[in-house]
Amino acid sequence: MGDVLLALSIPVLVFGGGIYAACDCWWRRRHPAPPSPYTHRAARLAEQEMLLLAEEIVDEAHAALGPLYEAPATPRPGGPPAGLKPEPSQAPQPSRSSRSGATPGRGPSRPAAARKR
Repeated sequence: MGDVLLALSIPVLVFGGGIYAACDCWWRRRHPAPPSPYTHRAARLAEQEMLLLAEEIVDEAHAALGPLYEAPATPRPGGPPAGLKPEPSQAPQPSRSSRSGATPGRGPSRPAAARKR
C-alpha cells in the first residue's frame, strides 16, 4: 500500500504545482508590482556611461581627423599654391559657386529652405 501512495503522490504534486503556477500568474497579472527605483537609477547610469563613451569616440575622431579640416596657412582664392607660378594652360578660372549662402569656416550654416510637397 505504501508503494501505491508513493506512486500516486507524484502526479498529485505535479498537478498541484501546475495549479499553483496558474494561480500565481493570474495574481501577478491582476496586481502588478510598482516599478523599482533601482531600475530607473540603473537606466540613468547606463545612459551616462553610453554618453561618456560616445564623447570619447567623438574626441578620438576629432583628434585623428582634425588636421584634415583645419584652414590652410595662407588663403588662396582659386590661385596656385604659394611659390608656384601658374602655367598659361592652367590659368585660374573664376569660381562659380551654386551655394552662395554657404558659410565659410566652422560657424553654423543657415537652415535649408523648407520643401513644398
